[in-house]
Amino acid sequence: MEHKSIAIDGPAGAGKSTLARKLAGELGFLYVDTGAIYRTVALAAIRAGANPGREEQVLPLLSGLDIRLDYGPDGQQRMFLAGEDVSQAIREHRISALASAVSAIPAVRDFLLEFQRRQAREHDVVMDGRDIGTVVLPGADVKIFLTAAPEARARRRLLELRERGQQAEFDAVLRDIQARDRQDESRPVAPLRQARDAVLLDTTSLDLEQSLQAMLSLVKERLEL
Repeated sequence: MEHKSIAIDGPAGAGKSTLARKLAGELGFLYVDTGAIYRTVALAAIRAGANPGREEQVLPLLSGLDIRLDYGPDGQQRMFLAGEDVSQAIREHRISALASAVSAIPAVRDFLLEFQRRQAREHDVVMDGRDIGTVVLPGADVKIFLTAAPEARARRRLLELRERGQQAEFDAVLRDIQARDRQDESRPVAPLRQARDAVLLDTTSLDLEQSLQAMLSLVKERLEL
């Protein structure tokens, strides 16, 4: 049986994870959180006493790395490291910060490439990230480049932070979004860019439900559902 795959790429704060998870639920597909996979590698490095940002320290760990992705009865993705469910541990703030460092190491990206592709071979998936449609799943059945104006993304991020009880200022959040855009677009390994066959979906003037419906309409048309 040939499985279907949907690749969603886009800049920071575009709402990729939220919309990808909701889209997968609507379609009955599995949502693959690629960020969680990199977080697990970062956790493994820390537990081994290595610096996740130092390639020479992370490289020796890859050959013996035992990571697994599974799904609970609720359909939520679970990450396992050496048989241990680390789904909560990888959400700690320090791991979030280090996941970006470990993802910039070319050898780590190469190591995880097949791991991510295997999920698409074995399941119908919705996968989001920065390079899914360009590198990880270049043959995806549907590719979407999800974006919004930096100001709109900053407003959404600010609302999320305040809902979590964190204090932040709009100007600071906007600067962070713009800096992240420059970093993602200029990095030497798998830079953020729209795949030539991806559909651009700009959600600047759309709310969450409108964005989801636009995405659903697009996917159903492409997959003839």
